Amino acid sequence: MNHLIDEVRKQQPLIHNITNQVVMNFTANGLYAVGAAPVMAHAKEEVEEMAQIASALLLNIGTLTKEQVDAMVLAGKAANQAGVPVVLDPVGVGATTFRTDSAKRILQEVNVTCIRGNAGEIANLAGVGAQVRGVEGSSDIDVQQLASLAFDTLQVPLAITGEKDVVIDKNEQVIISNGHPLLTKVTGAGCLLSAVIAAFLSVSDKVTDAISGALSYYGVAAENAAEKHQYPGSFQIAFLDQLFAVDGAEVNKKKRITRSS
Repeated sequence: MNHLIDEVRKQQPLIHNITNQVVMNFTANGLYAVGAAPVMAHAKEEVEEMAQIASALLLNIGTLTKEQVDAMVLAGKAANQAGVPVVLDPVGVGATTFRTDSAKRILQEVNVTCIRGNAGEIANLAGVGAQVRGVEGSSDIDVQQLASLAFDTLQVPLAITGEKDVVIDKNEQVIISNGHPLLTKVTGAGCLLSAVIAAFLSVSDKVTDAISGALSYYGVAAENAAEKHQYPGSFQIAFLDQLFAVDGAEVNKKKRITRSS
């Protein structure tokens, strides 16, 4: 994996985000730091046109409404027609029927390139929670078992993020061990990660490599930020700085990735 962050900075892809209200500013600043160009277009009247000219599309259901879900489906279908990769972030799936049904509707109507979520979200989305030990949030959850069960059900490449990140497609499972616990203390860190995955997918047709590359880059930036900043506020700023500073050579040196078929 010749690291894709350098290619993102070269191409400066336009990432169309239909995302939640809590994280728009952080997501936009983070994408700028990465080297991509963000656009936040949510209105049904323009999402199809925007999705077709974008390099990738992120659908994040964090603060969803019926109108927003309708817009996501329109944008997703337009992206599919244009060959634009689509990332789904199923925030909070399982918390309410509306949230879960909305995510499933998107999956039914849109050809999604990648789903990025935490273990609980992925388990609930795939309907495999009863089969996975610790899925309700226990630290001893078997994430690799979850990944296999969820992929069998969803048949979409998955990025399950947590203490260790697991990426799975039909050919292989990849474990990325980079990152830092302070990411869990910053609102929108997971949502920005989904947008960064979209940026990486826009510059590579190797889906698993793109997802794994985004995760290792993101984790290295977090590790660097945490070396000098141990509190959430200063860490957040340092993390944005490190997203800007880290290059492919540093990621290739510091990434911790294992693969299995």
